[in-house]
Amino acid sequence: MLITVIGRGHSGTRAMSHTLKASGVYMGEPLNPSGDLIPPEDMYAACRVLAPHVKWLGDLNWDFSALHTMAIPAEFQRLLASFLKSVHASKAAHRGWKIPETTLCYPWVQRLFPEIKYIFWIRDPRDCIIGHHVTDDLRDFGVHYPVTDDVRRRRAISWKYQYDLVQATPKPKHWIEVRLEDFVLRQDETLKRLEKFLGIPLAKIPVKSDVIGRWKKDAGVHDFDFFAPALKTYGYK
Repeated sequence: MLITVIGRGHSGTRAMSHTLKASGVYMGEPLNPSGDLIPPEDMYAACRVLAPHVKWLGDLNWDFSALHTMAIPAEFQRLLASFLKSVHASKAAHRGWKIPETTLCYPWVQRLFPEIKYIFWIRDPRDCIIGHHVTDDLRDFGVHYPVTDDVRRRRAISWKYQYDLVQATPKPKHWIEVRLEDFVLRQDETLKRLEKFLGIPLAKIPVKSDVIGRWKKDAGVHDFDFFAPALKTYGYK
């Protein structure tokens, strides 16, 4: 079984990576403290190979349709294979990986690995954009968007782009969505859902409830009107 965790950086994906590792799933090596497979450079480069095939329609709208039908470049496949070499080389029965940038090239990952079990990790975007992440400026990955000097807006646009990219991609055979808030506040219940999906027992790791609702005490701008559809869809007030 092969597993991957997708979701924008600061969505809490490390919790799932640490859970899988503690449960005996080989997550590649080496890993950083966030549970990301490193070094990340080949994954970053793969994201930049994909980006030019996304058509920016202006404002906060992108056309992802070409990604679902075009031939996947050999260079992308080479870079992804290089990034995942430790995972592919492992003889472990259960293997996987986590790095947030997988989200930026998720449509092609899914086409290359249709049988993977995909875990889509969601967190309230108002919490997600409070801290810095390497994907804050999508231009670093070749993605076009309305340029802004407002750091929080830049992060919010990055969140929306990655959310839209996932939503625009046809769902794979094996797919589950998990909110960080549920994993923290209802861990036992959420682990049962995940165990049923993965077909393996999962370890229970320590979690901290103070990661929930940090935006309520945040002095900066953390709410944007284009968050509204996702907030409604995923039950965030």
